[in-house]
Amino acid sequence: MDVTNFENCTCFNLRKAARAVTQVYDEALKPTGLRATQLSLLAMINGIGPITISELSKQMVMDRTTLTRNLKPLITQNYVTMTIGEDRRQRSVELTPKGRNCLEKATTLWEIIQRDISDSLGSKKWNELMKSLDAAIDTAKGHM
Repeated sequence: MDVTNFENCTCFNLRKAARAVTQVYDEALKPTGLRATQLSLLAMINGIGPITISELSKQMVMDRTTLTRNLKPLITQNYVTMTIGEDRRQRSVELTPKGRNCLEKATTLWEIIQRDISDSLGSKKWNELMKSLDAAIDTAKGHM
């Protein structure tokens, strides 16, 4: 099979676009030591407050194994703490003060690159992209 067979593949193109955009955000966030995936986790945890791994996994549309692997460096750097619930199988995560501080610094850099990307696309294309991505997520969740 030739790669040209996949030119119109939704998954192939979404992943390719995600890798390209992620590289831009990762570069912008370099001074913080965070990657774009880590920033999104910190932002989600901060926005929701203490949250179970299961709920965070659902919110991030990420399997638990991948989520746990992505949380490990954040726990090691003391940006996030993990606690074991009454049911020892349940674990919760929350931001530490150090994690909030890092998130604040990273948010400043994120705002710059976010504005650059949205300005480059133009507001009409950016709004269409956001709606299309939401629709793609909803469609995919309907197939899970």
